[in-house]
Amino acid sequence: MVGKRRVVLSLLLRAGVQLVRASGPAILCCTIVALSYAAEPSSAATAESSKMVFPDGAATPSEVCGVCHKATYKEFTQGTGADLHWGAMKLVPSSTALMELDKKSSPSATAHHIAGSDPWPIQARGFERAPNECNVCHFPEAFSYPDAAVAKIERPALRAANRESGITCASCHVTPEGKIRGPYVVDAPHETVVDPRIQTSVACAYCHSDGTRIVGKQTQTFLEWRDDFKNAGLGQQQCQDCHMPKTVRKLAEDFPVPDRVVSRHTWPGGHSFQRLASALSLAITQSKEGASRLTFHVTNIGAGHSVPTGSNRRAVYLTAEVLSAKGDIVASNDWMFAPWMLGRPDDKKHVEEDLKGPNPIATSQADMQGPHATIIRAGEDRVLDWIPSLPAGEYAVRATLTYDLNRYNDRAFKGDQFEIGKATLGIKVSAGSDVVAEERASPQ
Repeated sequence: MVGKRRVVLSLLLRAGVQLVRASGPAILCCTIVALSYAAEPSSAATAESSKMVFPDGAATPSEVCGVCHKATYKEFTQGTGADLHWGAMKLVPSSTALMELDKKSSPSATAHHIAGSDPWPIQARGFERAPNECNVCHFPEAFSYPDAAVAKIERPALRAANRESGITCASCHVTPEGKIRGPYVVDAPHETVVDPRIQTSVACAYCHSDGTRIVGKQTQTFLEWRDDFKNAGLGQQQCQDCHMPKTVRKLAEDFPVPDRVVSRHTWPGGHSFQRLASALSLAITQSKEGASRLTFHVTNIGAGHSVPTGSNRRAVYLTAEVLSAKGDIVASNDWMFAPWMLGRPDDKKHVEEDLKGPNPIATSQADMQGPHATIIRAGEDRVLDWIPSLPAGEYAVRATLTYDLNRYNDRAFKGDQFEIGKATLGIKVSAGSDVVAEERASPQ
């Protein structure tokens, strides 16, 4: 009898998932009712032998989980409750066709949900002369959590099946042994193991860091959080505290379960203006009254990791402009903060070497941009000085911080940029305080 129930339940799940994919939410409701009967325990505690199994592991479609966990599934697939936005992207400056999500995906979907179908990583992966499986983290096999203090973060194993579904619910919740991990002791139709680490940053480590810690390098987010934020004593917040804001609700709406504290499955980050705008503060000071020396403070006040973090394509621009009393721009300057592609500063002198290496396109495009400012570490106050040559008079100084999802595009392409900070300051420059006099008076 137990075996028969497991077969029926498995068939219902698979059929329900196919119906949901084909017919949408209307069929989902019917499937939930069927599954509720199929999974109903015969006693207060569900017999262990009748529990659901997940033979597909991390390849299990997320629709299977969405049958019972409706609110979570809606957040995961549609970004409900977050301000995520996926606009059109360009791969390189010469691109004429813009990359957009397929019509089946919500433009506010989470990055996890579309990790396997987002055209950006798909095209980037095939851009090299010798394509390789560099997007392991977009469709990982089930994994165990690493030790929080481990020196080197290895990549997870590559999933063979159902890659188009990207990061599935099972990617994070199914253990290598086929059990569902979570933070609570629950009586569920599937076997559940309690693992408090799912609410800590180690749950994110494999896909959000690669290798050993190298300050300034790309894909170091977990290590940045651990070394620069938590271990430095700046705070105890975990990744989930910012990227999975909490609410109170049922974990499975159609079951007689209590309301619990639940993390929203939205993961706002580089596609969330609210999250980006809270990361950095910007301030301008006139270093000496009457002089044209200006100081800009870009301070990482809201991120438990470097900004920008992750891919070397991410960048933050600081643009400074001096306006005359008439509103004309009389001087300007800008800086770019971005991760290095490799474990050294990007520099044009490495281009020839890059073209002979294993990833010639990715490495050479980084080095061809030349040296740039490194990323702003957790808690850091980056101080930048600028001495524009200005005649005596009154001016307005304005500064803008812009986040760019792909710094290798032409700066004129604004479709992947967000303004995340602005500051203004009125200054007066006195006669005789030209740039030469100021430089002599100021120690270097």
